[in-house]
Amino acid sequence: MSSPCDPEHAPVGDVGTALMMIDSRLKTIHAGKTEVDPEQQEMVRQFAASLGPRGADDLLNGACTLIYMFMSWLRKAHEDHGKDVIEYVVPTLVATMRMMPKSIPSEAIPTMAGLVIAAGTGLSPNLWRQQYGDWTEAEMNPLEATAFLLAEHINRITDDPDFATRMVAETLAGADEAAGVNAAFDEYDDGDDEA
Repeated sequence: MSSPCDPEHAPVGDVGTALMMIDSRLKTIHAGKTEVDPEQQEMVRQFAASLGPRGADDLLNGACTLIYMFMSWLRKAHEDHGKDVIEYVVPTLVATMRMMPKSIPSEAIPTMAGLVIAAGTGLSPNLWRQQYGDWTEAEMNPLEATAFLLAEHINRITDDPDFATRMVAETLAGADEAAGVNAAFDEYDDGDDEA
């Protein structure tokens, strides 16, 4: 039986921009810069303002798609070792979030845990969240932090600081390539029908 939260019903969003933001944050942290850079914060604010409502929704959906992709990878990795991804990822994620009260208000943690659990069980995190109304401003930083923490978790497991972003970039490149092949085939097939 199909669920209304199945990923096939979810908008993918702007995964490329969401990935770029997460990758930038990972590189900043790995460079030892833990303080907020006022210039970078202003650039992010200006960028977000330039998106408009449609662009902001696309970015939000892209971040949720990243969470889904990261949790799908983590689920497969844990299943290969006979472990439950929810049991091993969610408690650590929640504990880390609780140590970040400036970025993640405590009232946002259950929602972020719910997103991760939804993704870990094969549901779309954005469609799961949509059941409870519109996103709030207070959930934006926690959403970014959730994607960041999952990417960092994958990078630690693989002992590769770029693994998570590279995995998604390669998946996107493969999808673009497949779409190009399918479009070329469709064009060829349409031309063939006319002969």
